[in-house]
Amino acid sequence: MKREEIRIRDPFILPFDNKYYLYGTTGLPGNDDINDGRGFLCYVSEDLENWSDPVCCFAPDGSFWGEKNFWAPEVHIHNGKFYMLASFIANGRMRATQALVSDSPTGPFKAHGEPLTPENQMCLDGTLYYEDGKPYLVYCREWVQVGDGEICAAELNDDFSRACGEPFKLFGASESGWAEEIGSGDLKGTVTDGPFLIKDERGIFLFWSSFYKGKYAVGAAHSASGKIHGAWTHFKKPLFEDGGGHGMIFRSFDGKLRYVLHRPNDAPHERLAVFDIVKSEEGYCIK
Repeated sequence: MKREEIRIRDPFILPFDNKYYLYGTTGLPGNDDINDGRGFLCYVSEDLENWSDPVCCFAPDGSFWGEKNFWAPEVHIHNGKFYMLASFIANGRMRATQALVSDSPTGPFKAHGEPLTPENQMCLDGTLYYEDGKPYLVYCREWVQVGDGEICAAELNDDFSRACGEPFKLFGASESGWAEEIGSGDLKGTVTDGPFLIKDERGIFLFWSSFYKGKYAVGAAHSASGKIHGAWTHFKKPLFEDGGGHGMIFRSFDGKLRYVLHRPNDAPHERLAVFDIVKSEEGYCIK
């Protein structure tokens, strides 16, 4: 399959063993409403343009708590296994991030442990970050619950089966200075979406998405202390403001840092887009 043939939101690329593994919000074949998907697919490529037919890497059995909105899977290698972090919701349970585990990047992934985000918080888009050798889940608390969407974090235990520390807030969307309020009537707020972190000699850079001038966009925040607790300062304007977002960074096999996101943000036209990302005077820029 060609890249432009794959409808996908929230893409995540895992480089492993000279191949690229692509995951995202896709649902399963036969369901055109990917936001209501009940499973995850994996695509494999050697060049980021030509991809295999999809492999179903996770389809829940009857015991799994999640019922719908299978969103934003990421896959990370940890202690020799492949861990998927993804968002789910069910009647009687707020949206949460949970870990799945497999011995292979193409699955099958199996539910592992318990939801990693607090039961009383509406959460999504968990990503993995290590600080001082400890794993942390960095996630979004939804604007539909708190009005001003938040980026939060919680320490995980070593096999990602549960959170082992009290969650804490990194910042709210409105602190960025650029994220715009969406919605109407009684349901209005500012969105936090799709966090991803990298660290270099200047500290931690946290990329995330919201809305700017009426379009989906990617912004960034910086912790000069090099610590996840911050303090966090924000880039003055988005790095990408052309109707795309929920991205992540990976290093391609030619040694370049790449930023991948979905664009446009309008159904059913969402597609994978890959850009170079380079250091700038302020921090990073997407080319």
